[in-house]
Amino acid sequence: MDTYILSLLVIGLLLLLITLGSGWINRLPLSYALIYLVVGIFLGPGGLNLVTLRPDAAFLEHVTEFVVLISLYSCGLKINRPLQPWAWSSTARLIGFLMPISIGAIALVGHWLLGLNWGAAILLGAILAPTDPVLASEVQLSDRDDRNELRFGLTSEGGLNDALAFPFVYFGLHWIEDNNWEHWFKNWVAVDLLWAIAAGIVMGILASKAIAWVDQQVQRFRKVDELIEDFTALSTILLTYSLTEVVNGYGFLAVFVAGLVAQRSYRNPEKPLSQLKFTERIEKLAEVGVIVLLGSLLRIEPILRFLDEAFLIAGSLIFVIRPVGAWVSTLGEKYTSLVPKGSRRNFRQRFRPTTRWLLGWFGIRGVGSLYYLTYALGKGLKGDTGEMIAWITYLTVVISVVVHGVSSTPLMKWHDESISDILEAEAVTSEASNQSSGQTSSESSGQASGK
Repeated sequence: MDTYILSLLVIGLLLLLITLGSGWINRLPLSYALIYLVVGIFLGPGGLNLVTLRPDAAFLEHVTEFVVLISLYSCGLKINRPLQPWAWSSTARLIGFLMPISIGAIALVGHWLLGLNWGAAILLGAILAPTDPVLASEVQLSDRDDRNELRFGLTSEGGLNDALAFPFVYFGLHWIEDNNWEHWFKNWVAVDLLWAIAAGIVMGILASKAIAWVDQQVQRFRKVDELIEDFTALSTILLTYSLTEVVNGYGFLAVFVAGLVAQRSYRNPEKPLSQLKFTERIEKLAEVGVIVLLGSLLRIEPILRFLDEAFLIAGSLIFVIRPVGAWVSTLGEKYTSLVPKGSRRNFRQRFRPTTRWLLGWFGIRGVGSLYYLTYALGKGLKGDTGEMIAWITYLTVVISVVVHGVSSTPLMKWHDESISDILEAEAVTSEASNQSSGQTSSESSGQASGK
């Protein structure tokens, strides 16, 4: 039988089994990504040898780029909280403290223990530091009404650090090309750091608001076909990304911001909800393709050659750097409980130790790291250093898929159950406080009237 037809048969069976068996899979300590990875290995040279593709870096870059874009927009649509500093303080710590800590620590390990030069070591840190918004769906916000602070932190972090790792990727690439800082450092600060971030934020706001406004104005005169109405989400993603890249801004950041803005720009609240469902379906389908492809790309010889280096980096990152960095980054951090709807007062509470440790544990690496790797390979990363970084990245993603895939379901189930009990107690406390305040107010009014 033709291997192409046989591959289609296997992938068709995979999709059928995943779909029909989702009710059982959701109760098992397994992630979908882990299943896709195993299937990819089974189909690749290490298994049936049905998939023998060796795509170049440019192809992988564009595929992973598209998947990350869909996921970033989806992350933005999921987050339904005020755009106020107090509501995003945990995100600011995870981005402002934890990501630089992760990049720096990985760079130190890469330089001192693996012998990489500083430019390559920082590039490796930038590639592996971002958490993944694609493979982390099990630990992210489930919908716009989900008020779980752990899930919010992981969702917002995944939406932002996949964009804000870019300056450090450029920093590493500049250093590899030229050891003399004076030749490029000022340009890096002005263009790659300040301008690109600012342009990404502004373009995300402007593009999303403009598309939403045009959409609503057109539909005042004639309704669009319901079958393709959600294509507006894809147009928003592609237009925002491309226009931002034209002005040398960070398109990833712009697309995440566009998702945040889009859900606030439509008068009909069902519109962004429908877009969210649409993008999540595309994201899930794209995830299948990318992870199966990753599994099929794995080769025994380079795995064995770089296994020690990969275990050193992945082990340090997953079990030491990320957990300790998350703990340090959230020291003294408080969040505002938004749970008691309609409450007259909110509660400022410290992060619970379990939440802080879980923030550290669920630093899932995935498609975002693969994108940054292929981007760097296309920008001049090559030779033995490039091969080492590539296989360290592949294997780190594989290890993350395995350890996080096995642990995410039971840990998040335990966390959600424990936090729901606490939040119910908070709601009761809030209601009692409101009633007490009301009674005190009434008594004061009565006393005043008596006087």
